[in-house]
Amino acid sequence: MRTTVLNPESRQAALREMANGPELDVLVIGGGVTGAGVALDAVTRGLRTGIVEAQDWAGGTSRWSSKLVHGGLRYLQQLDFKLVTEALHERERLLYTLAPHLVKPVPFLYPILHRVWERPYVTAGIGLYDTLAHVGSKVASMPFHRHLSERGVQKAFPSIKPGAMVGAVKYWDGRVDDARLVLTLIRTATGYGALAASRTKVTGLIKNADDAVVGARVTDLETGDSFEIRARKVIAATGVWTEETQDMADTDGGLKVLASKGIHIVVPRERIKGEVGLILQTEKSVLFVIPWEHYWIIGTTDTPYEQDISAPVATAADIDYVIEHANVVLDDPLTREDVIGSFAGLRPLLQPGVKDGTETASTKVSREHTVQKWFPA
Repeated sequence: MRTTVLNPESRQAALREMANGPELDVLVIGGGVTGAGVALDAVTRGLRTGIVEAQDWAGGTSRWSSKLVHGGLRYLQQLDFKLVTEALHERERLLYTLAPHLVKPVPFLYPILHRVWERPYVTAGIGLYDTLAHVGSKVASMPFHRHLSERGVQKAFPSIKPGAMVGAVKYWDGRVDDARLVLTLIRTATGYGALAASRTKVTGLIKNADDAVVGARVTDLETGDSFEIRARKVIAATGVWTEETQDMADTDGGLKVLASKGIHIVVPRERIKGEVGLILQTEKSVLFVIPWEHYWIIGTTDTPYEQDISAPVATAADIDYVIEHANVVLDDPLTREDVIGSFAGLRPLLQPGVKDGTETASTKVSREHTVQKWFPA
């Protein structure tokens, strides 16, 4: 393997090689977790691979997540068993094989609000969640869920409001250092020979006489220099910028992507007493209270977003929404003064036939991935 150092010198060397060296087999546009994974997959198959990113690695969606690797417990309520099973198996691989230094188990409490009927209902759902993780898995898995009484909840999470729940089910998911995971994928790809350059914006796509895309025109945002990169295949993994990339290809049809904003607030760890996380149902989605190093991360929202996709922010209304829903179960309510930070990211959700997000709520849009081939217009 080659060096995995990512610095200005390695970046400039990669740009020179992509511009002046032999044609690439694969050029990946987009340096988030998807693009990084595609580049690593391609280069380890022996393909001459390059990857460019307009911002820093993980600069878009991939560094503004809930910091969780989870199966999507709430998607079981939507009966999306395929999505949950796939996500749970990927969670196990990351936890125990691919990135155990970045992905760690974290326990959560799922509240029980009614004494009679709710515990069997919740137990069935979380039991299925655990079963889907274990069945067919070839690696170790996290513990099965367990039941807590109201007293057990108070012991595990002393800041819980008395009477907020009559008990809980404790289950496990994974937390991840999202940006470091992307950097690890990029560094591993460069170790196998991939050429990687951040701060390199694609400004156009190159086509041959058959109207097939055979490369990209790019601009080095550090120097302002522009040049072409030739490649047999170009793969766009540009998330919420997908439609902009498609427009460069002048394609017939293509994907419609709904940008859904999710925000989180950051609270000092000592402000809330607890050793486990919480997952709370809201009228629209779920809210996580996540233990993260010396802090708590609380979120998220799920709302269609139509402003500048390069700079989403948490609004005052977003922050108040998260505080309000967290305070439903906290004995000592949070205030704006407790919030030491906030961040916002955009989910790229596949929305067939709809661009503006007005016809389908973002919470109802599929989280499945898709691959679309560009066709000439």
